[in-house]
Amino acid sequence: MKVLLAICLLAPAQAALVDVHVVERTDVSGAYERIVAKAYFAVDPKIPANRIITDLRHAPVNEQGLVEFSADIHVLKPRDPAQGNGTLLFEVSNRGNMGLPGMMGEEFLRRHGYTLVWTGWQFDVPEGAGRLRVRVPVAKGITGLVRLQEAVTAKTGKLSVADRGHIPYPAANLSDPSSRMFVREYAAGERTEIARNRWRFVDAATVALDGGFLPGKMYEVVYTASDPPIAGLGPAAIRDFVSFLKYGGGKATSLLGDQRRFLKRAIAFGSSQSGRFLRTYLYQGFNADERGRIVFDGMMPHIAGGSRGSFTHRFAQPSRSGPQFHSDLFPFRDLPDTDPLTGSKDGILRVAQATGTVPKTFYTNTSNEYWRSSASLTHTSLDGGSDADLPPTTRIYFLAGCQHGAGTWPPRAANDLLYRGNTIDYRPMMRALLVAMNEWVTSGKQPPPSRYPSVAAGQLVPTGAIRFPKIPEFRLPVRIWQARSLDYGPDYQLSGIVSHEPPRLSGAPFGNRLPAVDGDGNETSGIRHPVLAVPLGTHMGWNLAAVAPSVETEMAYLTGSYIPFARTREERQGKGDERMSIAERYKSREDYLAKLRAAAEELVAARYLLAEDVGPIEKRGLMEWDSASPRGSF
Repeated sequence: MKVLLAICLLAPAQAALVDVHVVERTDVSGAYERIVAKAYFAVDPKIPANRIITDLRHAPVNEQGLVEFSADIHVLKPRDPAQGNGTLLFEVSNRGNMGLPGMMGEEFLRRHGYTLVWTGWQFDVPEGAGRLRVRVPVAKGITGLVRLQEAVTAKTGKLSVADRGHIPYPAANLSDPSSRMFVREYAAGERTEIARNRWRFVDAATVALDGGFLPGKMYEVVYTASDPPIAGLGPAAIRDFVSFLKYGGGKATSLLGDQRRFLKRAIAFGSSQSGRFLRTYLYQGFNADERGRIVFDGMMPHIAGGSRGSFTHRFAQPSRSGPQFHSDLFPFRDLPDTDPLTGSKDGILRVAQATGTVPKTFYTNTSNEYWRSSASLTHTSLDGGSDADLPPTTRIYFLAGCQHGAGTWPPRAANDLLYRGNTIDYRPMMRALLVAMNEWVTSGKQPPPSRYPSVAAGQLVPTGAIRFPKIPEFRLPVRIWQARSLDYGPDYQLSGIVSHEPPRLSGAPFGNRLPAVDGDGNETSGIRHPVLAVPLGTHMGWNLAAVAPSVETEMAYLTGSYIPFARTREERQGKGDERMSIAERYKSREDYLAKLRAAAEELVAARYLLAEDVGPIEKRGLMEWDSASPRGSF
């Protein structure tokens, strides 16, 4: 969505954050305390900084002409702020949940002195269970198109169009003849429209189809809804609360003490959906507060690929994700490319560069995002034929051989997967990168160089050129998602108003590329975890669904895979496996451990791993060895 480039140089008459009510304040083990609160905001729809919020001019206002809203707040901070490290570490909650302590380790974060902050930003998160949400007004009387999509796994006569039990937008007229239903054979397949007389709304959350909904297919319903919530107040809540903590205000003292003396900088972290949110937040210009000051000094969008999301436009659905759902939208990379749809030049940093609010940014992606979310387009030309420049404020790190979320040991074995689940736990690398980011924004110390697959080096190849070794019963997915130009209508980019739903597809797919693999089927570039550099099997960021009719066609959602090597030469030859066996690779358990330790120490020296994580990686590696060795079993 294009935004106005004007910088608000003067403070508004009333600060955006009006009040903070502390609900609960408790001590945490160590020197930390936990604060649960609610923040109350009132923003002026007339000032330039708020014109980027779709439909804000249609929201109800108070006597001062301001739009009021509120958000849940969660803070974990040193009781004595002087004992902190001066960094506000903000996590964009994923559907109301807080995942950062699990990613980095809460003890690690406390030991390093971070002040952790969460703010609710999604209006469509169900109440309860400790989930964070924002409460925003609606634009009364405004109507527009909504699209809901569901993948069917078992035949049924009725289908819920609610998302995770929540009904964001009831149809304005259940019998509206202009409502439409489509079916696709798979997520990226061609749409076939279903005649209106064959389906109907049962109620605002349910549709029925003559003959029923069939498993393995994707169904979509497009209809007119009314009274959209002002979704863009979610990122505004984050912008204004973090700005308030950084730059001060009357309520800041009551909440965190005199934080202006101790909180010197802010880093934002977002994973998956929340990483896509950060890319959207940055692109639309929310990193400049109402006075034009930078909000986040550093950003870490994690496993977001080249995607954004349905976060701020009219009738946005923040909890939704998936192909052709406001996700893979041009532009993909930080610096400008030419939009093949409109001919205009655009980049993720266009507004931030104009306003002087560019943060230092780490993009971290796994193999899964290259296979599923167009991650290669963040650092190549749109046709994928050449490498593209990065700005000096951006680093890109590829976590080779990893799935979307951290892998586990023992490997996951599920009835719905063709292969065992991926086992690589990439969280130690994320801790090292967080340390590097904090050093960069604190002292200017340059972070470790970007590590990602290069076209010029032959590490990034077209989807049809990927070459795996011969592995017994191994199959590649038949279909790999390719991003395309999506046209939501002439007012979408400028005003966030959708008039084409589903979006019109334009032109050929963009040139998504995949990381090349070696003779073991393991990826050759990026940050290679020691268990990938010293392998006991093939680690892939994708898996295949084992449930008909998707076998051999559709990748399992977000899940990677692990195919262990044969134990001996005789065993692999008997199976017809081209990969060397464990016994052919390593002389002994001690030999394997020595090689694993050397690979870990190499990452420590390059600052992609912390020394404190070498021991746990060795312990984990030996567990895998003992299971994979000739006398062990899975």
